[in-house]
Amino acid sequence: MPRFREVRWEHMFQDELNEAFEECPAVWFPYGLCEPHGPHNAIGLDALKAHAVCCRAAQLGGGIVAPADFWHCHESGGYAVWGHRWIGQARTFLTCLPPWQHFKNVAYHIRQAAAHGFHAAVFLTGHYGPNWEDLKTLLDLLQPHFAMRLYGLPDFECNQPGFDGDGASGDHAGKVETSLLWALEPDGVDMNRLPAEGDPSGAPWFAMGPNAREADRLIGARMAEDEAAWLVRKMRDLMDDYGDRQPTRLSFGQLEALWREVVEPALPTFRTMQDDWGQTEGVPAESQWAYNWRIGQ
Repeated sequence: MPRFREVRWEHMFQDELNEAFEECPAVWFPYGLCEPHGPHNAIGLDALKAHAVCCRAAQLGGGIVAPADFWHCHESGGYAVWGHRWIGQARTFLTCLPPWQHFKNVAYHIRQAAAHGFHAAVFLTGHYGPNWEDLKTLLDLLQPHFAMRLYGLPDFECNQPGFDGDGASGDHAGKVETSLLWALEPDGVDMNRLPAEGDPSGAPWFAMGPNAREADRLIGARMAEDEAAWLVRKMRDLMDDYGDRQPTRLSFGQLEALWREVVEPALPTFRTMQDDWGQTEGVPAESQWAYNWRIGQ
């Protein structure tokens, strides 16, 4: 498929959507959020990265890329502990939802894509922490109820062999993520905004990765191509697995019932629904991260 072909759902015309669907009835769902990623990266790095990689995969192997979802898990549980440590009391500009709301949104995305008749769907999150583990759990719970084949993953799962072959396939606003965004969205990275090395005045530097200065745009481009190729192979496997199944069409009411009966009982086991993920320091009461730290309080 030519690299210049439009694959973004929201930018396509009806005839383009129909043609793309007939050629490859697959859909790509990119997820992330606006979250501190150091002074040198655009705050929407997670979703920008995931969306751009999905577009490259669709241009390479077919399918349609759904609009990026910039609302994701943060503020609660272990995310709050991490935020207190790495972001501190700076204004965060987060676009976060409680975990149960994010995953219910994903369930509705599945419902809609399945109703359109897509054969396969890949859910790619550029946001880390244990949300991707819960995404896999959610899809495992819902897969028996849909003909459409489902697969969810964090982008680092398909980033092999990692940064310059060193095995580092993911980080937070460090050399890996900065390199990827630099290659995928060049206007979203400004290395001149990095603090002077050794300057402690603004620590923790808005969650900047300690090895951000090692970022390399060319290596980022190679990683992006590796990720896109990996995703195309995965999507083709899902398409083959669909076989002669018939589309699943659920009403809103039926999806709500499925959520209550299948997903809600399992929510307490989701890692994003836990308070600390084994971290011992917690969040002091005076921190801005304290008020949502404890789930359900």
